[in-house]
This record gives sequence, structure tokens and C-alpha cells, in this order.
Amino acid sequence: MRAASPSDLSRGTVIPVHQGDCVVSSDPKAALSTVLGSCISACVRDTVAGVGGMNHFLLAAQSVAARDRYGASARYGAFAMEQLINRVLGQGTGNKANLEFKVFGGGNIHPGMMDIGSANIAFLRTFLRDEGYRAAGEDLGGNFARRVMYQPTTGRALVKRLDSSESVKLVRDEIALVARPPRPEITADVELF
Repeated sequence: MRAASPSDLSRGTVIPVHQGDCVVSSDPKAALSTVLGSCISACVRDTVAGVGGMNHFLLAAQSVAARDRYGASARYGAFAMEQLINRVLGQGTGNKANLEFKVFGGGNIHPGMMDIGSANIAFLRTFLRDEGYRAAGEDLGGNFARRVMYQPTTGRALVKRLDSSESVKLVRDEIALVARPPRPEITADVELF
């Protein structure tokens, strides 16, 4: 993958994907965008249907205490991956053989902090292998943050490696999010505004 700027994408709608989010689109003018430190984003596309999406997860797995209190959460790898795959399959052909994966993140952006990024990468590689998938493209690890833009209908991904000042802000944000308990699950009949 080459480094590129958002201006390389055709003009359209840029949809931000935040920690815990999963966004799927079949809009040819949409571009999904996120900023990653130790977090991981998987981009999955149904190559036949032209529908794809991006998730953004913070940690590989929940602690036992968090699992008991909060259930599944998109902040965690397994749920985030299953959610994205199922949504792409549901809006696409439903055929797993048509899925293309591109994966990003897992940086160790603060040397004094536990290397969450490596644990996230290990989880991701194991998940893909166990499910019979392989990544068509990746930009994982390193000691920097990155901005990722992804066109869900074409599968085009652009990565920009960020400088240390942007990484410092991400470290603060990630530490705060790891310490914060996840929000309880919300039922489908509740609409937030």
C-alpha cells in the first residue's frame, strides 16, 4: 500500500468510523475514515456485490469482569469482526468466498505503555486464520499512528502515517477509553438522538 492523501479519493461523502463503530455502505461516493493507534480496523468488501465496511476495535478481548457486566461490545475484536462480516454478508451476496479483507493498525505508539497493538494484531491474525480468511492488504504494527481511508465499493485503501504529536493525543485517548467501562447494550427498539 502506498501513502496517500484523502484528495486521492474521488469527491464524495467521508464517513468517520470511531472506536466501537461498524459502518457498511454500498454508496460508490462514500469513503470510510478512521485514525488508529493501537486499535485495529478491518475493512471487508463483498467483491461481487460492491458493498463493504470498516470496523474499529480497541482491545482484542474483554476481561471476564467486563464480559459478565456488559456482554458483547464492538470495542472488542471478536464481536467487532463478527458484526462487520455479518453486516457485509447480509447486504452483499451472502457468500463468504466473495469477501476481501484489508487490515490496519496495531501500532505501539507509546513505548512506556503495555503493547496493546501487538495483542490486537495477534488476535486479528488468529481470527482470520481460524475463520479461513486471509488479508489481501495490511498495514499493521510499527510505532506510529495512522489515518485510514477506505472506499467500500472498490476496496481501495489509503494510509497516512501520522507524526508523533498526533500519536501523543491518541495515547491519551486510548488510555482513557481502556479505563472507561463499556456502555451497556442497547436494544434495537431504542433510538438515540
